[in-house]
Amino acid sequence: MKNKGKKLYRIFRYIASCILELFVVVAVIMTKTLEGAGTKAVEKIQFHENSVSQDFVPFLTENSLKPPLIAIDGGHGGEDEGCAREGVREKDINLDIAIQLQKKLSDIGYQVIMIREGDQYKAKEERVEMANEAGAHIYVSIHQNACDKPEVKGVETWYDGKDGSRDSKRLAQLIHQETLKSTGALSREVKDNAEFHVTGKTKMPACLIETGFLSNKEEREKLGTKEYQEKIVEGIVQGIEYYFYPNTMYLTFDRGPSVESTNKILDVLKEKKIKATFFLVGERVRQNPEIARKIVANGHTIGISSFKEDDSEIYQSVDNYIEDFEEAYKAVLEVTGVGVKIFQFPQENMDNSEKIRELIIQEMTARGFVYYDWNVKLKDELISEGVEELIKNAKERVMGKEKVVLLAHDTAYNTALYLDRLIEQFPEYKMEVLTEDVDPILLGKE
Repeated sequence: MKNKGKKLYRIFRYIASCILELFVVVAVIMTKTLEGAGTKAVEKIQFHENSVSQDFVPFLTENSLKPPLIAIDGGHGGEDEGCAREGVREKDINLDIAIQLQKKLSDIGYQVIMIREGDQYKAKEERVEMANEAGAHIYVSIHQNACDKPEVKGVETWYDGKDGSRDSKRLAQLIHQETLKSTGALSREVKDNAEFHVTGKTKMPACLIETGFLSNKEEREKLGTKEYQEKIVEGIVQGIEYYFYPNTMYLTFDRGPSVESTNKILDVLKEKKIKATFFLVGERVRQNPEIARKIVANGHTIGISSFKEDDSEIYQSVDNYIEDFEEAYKAVLEVTGVGVKIFQFPQENMDNSEKIRELIIQEMTARGFVYYDWNVKLKDELISEGVEELIKNAKERVMGKEKVVLLAHDTAYNTALYLDRLIEQFPEYKMEVLTEDVDPILLGKE
């Protein structure tokens, strides 16, 4: 797809899998050859094999290196036509899309198992058994829709929301989201109350997408064309790509800790098992020591924003900034026990020009600290109209960036109130925590 880095990653995985398989074959041959040389020699070979797979390259395992296996189910088939209108049969469109999807996924390096490859009937139990026995990583079932109201149209995607052990929700969100983008179709929601056998009995994450309504004349005509089917395939493939190879987002919160907001933010992050980065204000750390310690105890990274809440004089000179930073560093260390390594300026534009900014960064870098800007600012401190405005602003600013440092404010109550909804909008991103080992993003230089 568009992400060259992901393509290179897949190539690396394939090459590494070949090397690992060769290594295993050689080890087996050597073991058999040395069987007559005594138990110690055999044990030595076995130990050496384990050392490579577990200590030297811990992710080099057969399952992790092989390309993901995708189960594609073109719904219905044979005597089971599914829905039909004006001679257009659901089973035919489902299979057409499934075959194109198989080719596209295979072309970019995925393994694919087709639940049906022709116009044959397969019971739902057999479909599930095929995917489970093959050890598929995800299951995508393709269907069409119909109803008594000819004006109804759009895409629906279903998953089993009762089973929290699988990542079906994220899979459904991504395939739905990307299919809407590629087709321009109307969204009819991602639904978590699927009662389908193929979404409920598969062992892997599974979803069922209804790509349109055959009862709607406009959609029926489009669904029968190769061009529109290709758009559907493009969206499903991109959703699968994001599922296995997500972009990266670093959630950051500055100007806290706050009595009103920080605890709510921490609760949401804990529930969603996400680690974030908090750029703290030293005075607030002194005022709210328990909250600052809770941030650390929950496994989040902390950095420094400033010591004084009123930072109007901090950027007048390098010396002013260093004085404020040292005071903040001392406050954070005394309260949390953490020697902070990263920092961020609370102001996007400083009064004394870019030159002071660069001089401060140079001096702080020389002292062993790492500076982080952001490339997406939520502007949550300016938004007062509620969750829809907040989400709209966030999505417009992220705009498909592969690496996002998202700046939110620890003191903006709307952010704390709607953070769970906000995170839900970005299933294509893996949320990571900033550390000094992450390459910095600088404003205007990403």
